[in-house]
Amino acid sequence: MAKYTCPMHPDVTSNEPGLCPKCNMNLVSDDGTEDKTDDDHGHSNSSVTAHNSVYACPMHPDVTSDNPGMCPKCHMALEKKKQSSHAQHDHHDKHAGHNPNMFRQKFWISLLLTIPTLIFSPMIQGWFGVNLTFTGSEYISAIFGIIIFFYGGMVFLKSAKAELAARQPGMMTLISMAITVAFVYSTLVTLKLVNGMDFWWELATLVTIMLLGHWLEMASVESAQGELNELAKLLPDEAELIEHGKSRKVSVSQLKVGDSVLVRPGAQVPVDGKVIKGSSEVNESMLTGESKPVKKTVGAEVIGGTINANGALTIEVTKVGGDTTLAGIMKLVEDAQTSKSKTQVLADKAAFYLTFVALGAALLTWIGWWMAGASADFIFERVVTVLVIACPHALGLAIPLVTAISTTLAAKNGLLVRERMALESARNIDVILFDKTGTLTKGEQGVVGILAKDQSRTLSIAAALERESEHPIAKAIFQYAHDQNVPETHTTDFSALSGRGVRAKVDGKTVYVGGPRLLEELKLKLDNELQKAADEASNDGKTVVYVVENETILGAIMLADVIREESKEAVTRLHSMGKRVAMLTGDSKGVAAWVAKELGIKEYFAEVLPENKAETVKKLQADGSRVAMVGDGVNDAPALTQANIGIAIGAGTDVAIESAGIVLASSDPRGVAKIVTLSKATYRKMLQNLAWATGYNALAIPLAAGVTSAFGFVLSPALGAVLMSLSTIIVAINAQFLRRIKL
Repeated sequence: MAKYTCPMHPDVTSNEPGLCPKCNMNLVSDDGTEDKTDDDHGHSNSSVTAHNSVYACPMHPDVTSDNPGMCPKCHMALEKKKQSSHAQHDHHDKHAGHNPNMFRQKFWISLLLTIPTLIFSPMIQGWFGVNLTFTGSEYISAIFGIIIFFYGGMVFLKSAKAELAARQPGMMTLISMAITVAFVYSTLVTLKLVNGMDFWWELATLVTIMLLGHWLEMASVESAQGELNELAKLLPDEAELIEHGKSRKVSVSQLKVGDSVLVRPGAQVPVDGKVIKGSSEVNESMLTGESKPVKKTVGAEVIGGTINANGALTIEVTKVGGDTTLAGIMKLVEDAQTSKSKTQVLADKAAFYLTFVALGAALLTWIGWWMAGASADFIFERVVTVLVIACPHALGLAIPLVTAISTTLAAKNGLLVRERMALESARNIDVILFDKTGTLTKGEQGVVGILAKDQSRTLSIAAALERESEHPIAKAIFQYAHDQNVPETHTTDFSALSGRGVRAKVDGKTVYVGGPRLLEELKLKLDNELQKAADEASNDGKTVVYVVENETILGAIMLADVIREESKEAVTRLHSMGKRVAMLTGDSKGVAAWVAKELGIKEYFAEVLPENKAETVKKLQADGSRVAMVGDGVNDAPALTQANIGIAIGAGTDVAIESAGIVLASSDPRGVAKIVTLSKATYRKMLQNLAWATGYNALAIPLAAGVTSAFGFVLSPALGAVLMSLSTIIVAINAQFLRRIKL
């Protein structure tokens, strides 16, 4: 029997073909053949393009294109490579090509080689007043410098070649120009073909420091992106499949839609499914950001990767592989990280033009000092320093790292960013327009008030009569009584009164539960207090049912679309941020007014037909206001699209989610305030990084050109390299502070 193994996770094996439970890749057999199971994760043979070659980032093999260009993550030029029959899997290999480990290795080796280069440099020995010379010692710096150039510098030379081939010169081109010029000049000096002082130690330190900067940069970016891989680890490797009344452990990859799976207390839910037996609480914090466990009973949906609490659940598998919620979240985050925002586009343009600024500054430096009569070695030193200091390395890191961190941070808090532009724009939103039903409310009937002298007895009788009914109002009353731990009341002689209510006997007394028509039939009248409460409830669009014992009205139970517990806090937080909050609903004005009053919303639109919701958004936009629409239903899709930002409730329809730029993984409207907070923090970090990166170059280039030489200060190439790498490190550290924000 062939053994099947995941090409990305060799520890995942199976005796049968299927999908890897960690990355959803197809398992490959020992003879090299691949299971051709088609899934939505992009691993089927159909995903192989007809192109003979593709362009890929040497540092991020997951970034590919049919045309030459720049990597949106690290701004290296895409390199042309042949596409194999398994090219669809290349994007999973995070260790192919250049990566932090490679830069780390090259840095440490180059650092060791740099030490003797520095020790035997005449300039360094002069600084410290030592003289370590012997026969042939004058060549030691050259020997180690040459090794460093080809070993450590080759990564920059190859990338520069790719940049030039793509006609998009950038930071790699500048680095390569600097080290190449230093290498050629120093070689000529060492061979005594040119008079002057060599730059071996400057070359060595430049390459080493550049490798350090790249190592830290790539490690930071990979760390941010690596949090996506942590999502995949949420899924267990095995599940308990129930067949013929017995359970057995199987690989998660073997599960199919329709299978029944047992989830024991404390275990992880293996895949998306629906509860068909049992009840428990499930911790969904890893996906929604909400720490409070969610009650799950028969019919409730569960998400793969969440943790079951204290009860056993039997679930029916509804989604597997790439269709699962977790896979969808990972895809959304990946798409967001590779999409571009306005700030990213600005940074790309700045980096591109800065390349030509650097070349122009180097040329002007050469011409200026040549006309001033400076020596060739001094001129060359200034040109090298300009090329080093003008490198837009920090600028290339300024935006990608912030966005990588912000999108993963958003995902951890239940905010799934489909379009980075939406997240960036959220900070400028003026009006938050909420759909009512299913967004601010639960979209289901629930008890919102009881008016009775003995509320417990009134509710107990009502629940007893409504226990067996499937009517939404009856189910709402029974569920409310259950939640309130009301003592059970036993009934006899139960009968339904068509169109009026129900009747039964309790302790020998005849009891009724019904609406106004029941009271008319029994010829009972409400007292002033009950009448006033009933009138107010009707005006608010609430449903009122009455509980009657013999010929006495015990009380009234009022029901309505239940307002989410979190909605009030969500509205309050948005108001504190200075945002206008409005509500949109197709319900009556009475219902809308009641919900708006309960939540503190002053502006609402009632009796709006589905086809007119987008028009309402346009009206709010008419005065120049930027509107965010929050909805969950199919009829919300046009409004979500029309709004400046569309925010879909995760529990909503696929149509609504596809129309939105941001998706709330849970149905908690407080997520909207989190979006605004994260947007402001993200934009602030972007501006800080851009200001530092561009400001640093603007101030450093004149120093590199030697404009301060008259005052006795000359910026050396080595110091230029140090400052440049320091700029990169500062940008990386500043971006990491974004993780400390509390949403």
